[in-house]
Amino acid sequence: MNPSGSLTDVRGLRVGHFTETRRPTGCTVIVAIEGAVAGVDVRGAAPGTRETELLSPLNAIDKVHAVMLAGGSAFGLDAAGGVMRWLEEHGIGVPVGSVRVPIVPAAILFDLWVGDASIRPDAASGYAACEAATTDPVAQGNVGAGTGAAVGKLFGIQRAMRGGLGSASVTVGGITVSALVVVNAIGDVIDPSTGEPIAGARSENGKRLLGTMRSMLRGELMAPLQAGSATTLGVVATDAVLTKAQANKMAQMAHDGLARSINPVHTMTDGDTIFALATGASGQVANMTLLGALGAEVMAAAVVCAVRAATTLNGPGLPALPCANDFDRA
Repeated sequence: MNPSGSLTDVRGLRVGHFTETRRPTGCTVIVAIEGAVAGVDVRGAAPGTRETELLSPLNAIDKVHAVMLAGGSAFGLDAAGGVMRWLEEHGIGVPVGSVRVPIVPAAILFDLWVGDASIRPDAASGYAACEAATTDPVAQGNVGAGTGAAVGKLFGIQRAMRGGLGSASVTVGGITVSALVVVNAIGDVIDPSTGEPIAGARSENGKRLLGTMRSMLRGELMAPLQAGSATTLGVVATDAVLTKAQANKMAQMAHDGLARSINPVHTMTDGDTIFALATGASGQVANMTLLGALGAEVMAAAVVCAVRAATTLNGPGLPALPCANDFDRA
C-alpha cells in the first residue's frame, strides 16, 4: 500500500480543484481526456447525483470524459455544466452529428451549514476546476469538494470535526488502483488497523473523541437529523482494461473501504456514492476479485488521509471544528 499516492497515479486521469474563498465549499473534477469506462454504486439514502443511470451496463454509453464532485448540496450539480463547457471547447465528447457531447456524471455533498449558504459551486466553478486539472499528485485536506466537509455529526454539528478530501494508490503486478474520496460523513472516521476513531463526534466538553457507536450502544440519544446533511463521495480508478459491468462491480466493492473506515456509514442522512473509472492505459486485463479488493483497500486509506490532511475550521460566522491533528497534538 502507498498511502502517499493519489488518483493521478492512474495513467489517463487528471484532477483539478476549485476552492471557494468566500465560504468553505468547492468542487473537484476528475478528467479523462481519452475517456474512461465507468461504473457507479450509490449506497446512501439521500444522494444528489447526475448521469448515474447512464452508467448502468444496460445502457449504451461506455465511457465518460469527467466526473464532478461538489459541495453546495443539490445546487452544486450546476458545476457539471462548466465541466461540459470546458470539455466541449477542447473537442472532447461523444460525436453526435456536428457536435461533441461530453459525458460528465456528478455527485454532491451537503455543506450549506457552514457560512453563507447562498454561495455554492456553479458552472464557473466547474470550469475553473478543469482549468486547474493536472496529473500532479492530488492536493488533499480542505480543498475542492472537501473544503466544507465535516464528520461525526450524529450528536450535532457543534460536536463534530473537520472532514476533507484524501487520495491513495497501490500498484500490484503492473496494474495501478487508486482512490479519491471526499469525507463528509455523519459517522466517525475509524482507523482500520486499530478500530479506534480518528475523527468524529466529540464529548460534550469537546475535549475528547466520543466514539459514536459506543455511545449509541450505551443508549445516548442522537441529535435530530436532516436527510442529506452528510455524504461521502469517492472515485476508484484503475489503468486495467474493464468492461462497464466490471467497472460497476469495482465501484460496489470499493464501498467495503468506506465500511472499514467510517462508522456508521450508508445512513439515511448520507448520500454515499462511489464512481469507478478504468482508463485501460496498462493494456492489462486483471482478476476482478483482486481489483475489487485493492479498490476497497485504497478507498479506506484515502478516507484516513482525508481527515489526517484536514485543518481546523474557525472564523467569523463559522462553527469551530477541530481536526484530527488537533487531537494528535493534545
